[in-house]
Amino acid sequence: METIDWTIIGPALVAGLVVLSTHVPLGQEVLNRGIIFIDLAIAQVAGLGVIAAHAMDWDPNGIEVQLAAVSAALLAAIGLHWTEKHWAKIQEPLIGVLFILAATGGILLLAGNPHGSEHLKELLVGQILWTTWSSIWPVAALYGVVLAAWYCLRQHFGALTFYLAFAVVVTASVQIVGIYLVFASLIIPALATTGIRRGNRLVAGYLVGAVSYFIGIVLSFLLDLPTGAVIVWSMAVVAIVAGVLISDKRTVT
Repeated sequence: METIDWTIIGPALVAGLVVLSTHVPLGQEVLNRGIIFIDLAIAQVAGLGVIAAHAMDWDPNGIEVQLAAVSAALLAAIGLHWTEKHWAKIQEPLIGVLFILAATGGILLLAGNPHGSEHLKELLVGQILWTTWSSIWPVAALYGVVLAAWYCLRQHFGALTFYLAFAVVVTASVQIVGIYLVFASLIIPALATTGIRRGNRLVAGYLVGAVSYFIGIVLSFLLDLPTGAVIVWSMAVVAIVAGVLISDKRTVT
């Protein structure tokens, strides 16, 4: 069996923990609001921004790509906030429509690209195992600002703060871990801890996510399997175990 290389595993694991720092609390808020698929929709729109930037031959590592991704995500977030206020009863179907439009839009933009399928796969499953330390720190700093704003300002600005914070966070994370793992990191720890009292739920969600990332990254490295997919399955298994062992359905709040 291949020996674990911590120079690869270490940055990937820290990247996963950084992603969880924002995705666990925001995922719990998503469940509370009943808009489960907003993460997929916003992530897909951010991915569409990245694809559009590539289609215009912008530098993949340049600031233009980041601006395209975050601008697309922010526009989608503002639009969904507006629809929530005016068409709340059909908000979830509208989120689904946005997701499918962004997904198919990306396919259309990549139709003439000989490497289109490779780019699409990278957006869906991510490249977390090849994360470098230099790419983690800017995202960690951004998440620190977002978390501070979220906890300090959400009572004053309500839904709009949530949507904007969500767009910024997802834009950054989708380029590290991919769309599938963004969804899993937001929803699975939140689902696994629905039966825990509010004061302990956040800590439990972080533990479920951290254990899942560790197991998934190590297994994918040792078995030479796609990291994002392995982490998603690891998270599902850990969540089931956690849901059985630590959740008390009588204490849901």
